[in-house]
Amino acid sequence: MTETIHITSEEELPRVAAAILKAAEGRTVVVFRGGMGAGKTTLIRAIAAALGSSDTVTSPTFALVNPYKGADGRSIYHFDFYRIDDVREAYDLGYEEYFYSGDLCLVEWPEKIEALLPDNVVTVRIAVDSETARTFEID
Repeated sequence: MTETIHITSEEELPRVAAAILKAAEGRTVVVFRGGMGAGKTTLIRAIAAALGSSDTVTSPTFALVNPYKGADGRSIYHFDFYRIDDVREAYDLGYEEYFYSGDLCLVEWPEKIEALLPDNVVTVRIAVDSETARTFEID
């Protein structure tokens, strides 16, 4: 079942983060679909904060993956596949060890590795409504 949330400011992102974490119960891979500048990294920052992480959340555009720790000590992995040109780069990264680890994996630009995604992912679609407003579809 798809949940749609509309926000008009970044201050409302904790509500979106909570809805994503609720939707993810039992699932560990969350993919974020939205254009450049839609706010994927900003939303991932809100999810990490909701999990009690005190780490600095930045886009792993060049590193491909950034690890964070939640308040409970569990790992959170933040992927950005924007710059890869071939899925073999994801294999070289060892994506399977992350995606099937049981730890939370938050994936930007999943379109680049579509064939490698597990079947049971949470999908978050982000539509830019205005400079500050966004609509999120979570399923």
